[in-house]
Amino acid sequence: MKWSFRICEINGTQVRVHVTFFLLLAWFGLSFFFSEGAASAFFGVLFILVLFACVVLHEFGHATAARYFGIRTPDITLLPIGGVARLERMPRKPHQELIIAIAGPLVNVFIASVLLLVLGGMPPIDPAVMRLGDPSQFLPNLLRINIMLVLFNLVPAFPMDGGRMFRAVLAMGLGYARATQVAASVGQLMAILFGVVGILTPSPILLLIAVFIFMAAGQEAAMVKIQDATEGLPVTSAMITEFRTLRVDARLQDAVEALLHGSQHDFPVLDARGDLVGILTRKDLIPALSEHGKSHPIKGLVKESPPLLDIGCSLSKAFEILSSSPCPTLPVMESDGKTVAGILTAENVGEMIMIQSALTARRKSRPGAPDAKEPAPA
Repeated sequence: MKWSFRICEINGTQVRVHVTFFLLLAWFGLSFFFSEGAASAFFGVLFILVLFACVVLHEFGHATAARYFGIRTPDITLLPIGGVARLERMPRKPHQELIIAIAGPLVNVFIASVLLLVLGGMPPIDPAVMRLGDPSQFLPNLLRINIMLVLFNLVPAFPMDGGRMFRAVLAMGLGYARATQVAASVGQLMAILFGVVGILTPSPILLLIAVFIFMAAGQEAAMVKIQDATEGLPVTSAMITEFRTLRVDARLQDAVEALLHGSQHDFPVLDARGDLVGILTRKDLIPALSEHGKSHPIKGLVKESPPLLDIGCSLSKAFEILSSSPCPTLPVMESDGKTVAGILTAENVGEMIMIQSALTARRKSRPGAPDAKEPAPA
């Protein structure tokens, strides 16, 4: 995630912090300092840090359950609104998603249970004493908020934990794609309700959560729709086979000519033997032109380790890899692993989906009408 930096790595999962998280700490610290003094500011900021440690443990609950099913979690990012665990892929079996989704809240249940034992029972919920900067209320407040996190995460607002549980249950009867559409619609409705409450309260954090849920629900629904549309198709059905390449000893002038004389934005870079070295992207080319001029060699700008797609890969799997890659164009490699057979971009996948949708609409409007099972490679 942009504007985040790594603080540690645990069992192959990076823990990252978004820069806006420090704005939250500063806001709480200054609020406590001016209202209750330096001691309150210290304990208030300390409480927020411990609370977010609980959030990290919550996300590692998801990561641990996902690893049990063979799904890696490359990173966990802390944001002002909570934590986000990025799985390398979403499970397509409903029972797996249900277990992964519920694993996070179960961590908070465990933390709350330990705090209940330490405190000897549930402290009264009295707003008059629930000051985050009060050291005497440190553990009681931590218990209360962990219980609130459990309840909040069970709300069926997709893609929150409760929403993923809701989708998993729906998918057992409706299928994954339809269940995602229903869960996303419910999630966006819940986001609108959160937004209204956030405005009336007013609560900036709740407003941020509402915006995040609304956007994330729409994005994941669109992603699942693409995956469903590409299911069963090979990567060769959407890859570009007529593409230009650059030599590793080329200069920016050569890349500019290739960019201007075609519709291609990113270029595989080959060595003298014709083997792939990496990818030169338009995103890297344009700033380099401004800084170095046309005579500058491209070698230092080449992304030398983009994810490689095998020519036998399915299109749905290829799109998963493309979506999680910072490189906008991925090479599709021949079986020798050195020769570039084609390139894949999100634009071409989108065009494939439009073609598939048109063919599906034709079949529905003209049952029995002949058409190609799949379009020719791009």
